[in-house]
Amino acid sequence: MVVTICAQKVTGIEAKRSYRGIVRQWGEPAPAAEGVPGAPRLHLLPDPTVLARQPSWAFHPLGLERKRAEALLRMAAAAGRLEAAADLADRVAARRLLRAVPGVGVWTSAEVALVALGDADAVSVGDYHLPNVASWHLAGEPRGTDERMLELLEPFRPHRGRVLRLLQLAGGAPRYGPRMPLSQLEER
Repeated sequence: MVVTICAQKVTGIEAKRSYRGIVRQWGEPAPAAEGVPGAPRLHLLPDPTVLARQPSWAFHPLGLERKRAEALLRMAAAAGRLEAAADLADRVAARRLLRAVPGVGVWTSAEVALVALGDADAVSVGDYHLPNVASWHLAGEPRGTDERMLELLEPFRPHRGRVLRLLQLAGGAPRYGPRMPLSQLEER
């Protein structure tokens, strides 16, 4: 969930930078990397209790504004309860359990369910790119909506999430308009 909360409403570059900062700031060195000359500096994800003790403003230098930082703190405080989601056979109930944490909505719970819980049918409604990807590859339409994406994915139930990931690997939808240079994104 840490990775997914970092990725809420930001670009992938910004999300990776925030996640890397959290791991380096509060994570412990990976056991295999300790004392090995020339080994990469690998770190483990911090324990939820370590994250839960941090003030929300401590995440700001890492690129997480207050809203995502507070969602991360609430998730860390509820980590023991959220672990139960992995044991639920009913994946809809598991996603509902994840959404019980304020700041964790439909998109976040679906992303976590797909990756961490193995829910092959989890669809990330509310994603910026996925409706366009699904509409382009399944209907030849360059732009789509969440409703259109769900309509096009319906024949693939109970594997809609897997199909979406495969479509992403096939490439994105056509892009229109100017794009911000990567150097400006890194400065933000």
